[in-house]
Amino acid sequence: MKTSINERLAFGNESDCIHTADGSIAVVHACKEPCHRSAVGYTTRTIAKDHANYLILERGHHLYLNLIDPPAPLFMMPSFEAFLRFVDREIAERPVLIHCNQGESRAPSLTLLYMAKRLGLLPNDSYASAAEAFRGKYQYNPGRGIQSWLATNWTNIN
Repeated sequence: MKTSINERLAFGNESDCIHTADGSIAVVHACKEPCHRSAVGYTTRTIAKDHANYLILERGHHLYLNLIDPPAPLFMMPSFEAFLRFVDREIAERPVLIHCNQGESRAPSLTLLYMAKRLGLLPNDSYASAAEAFRGKYQYNPGRGIQSWLATNWTNIN
């Protein structure tokens, strides 16, 4: 179920995933399964860490992120940096949809990150204050891993 922040930014779950090539919308696919795996084209359980698209594949107006949401944080800064660059570029020209599998953890976490770091719609002093403000407006049930990673790395994300 897609949640709109404004006319240019929304987040949702796997049922909101679209693969349009017409440029009418930009999509951040914040999930390994099925999006990153399908876009990169690997059939094994994982992809080699030295593969050029291990973390990120950008194709047209789509950003495919190799993100899983385990209890222990396995996230890497390049994924978040690529996310911010992609949305910075795309949002000026077209709406951006950010989705993950269930729409409860990765997609809303990336959305709140963008709202705080770029749009000034949430506090930017800490992940905790941004998350508290976000929860006051939207459904948000982040996994322990992404909560921990964002709390630890918040000030290093530009």
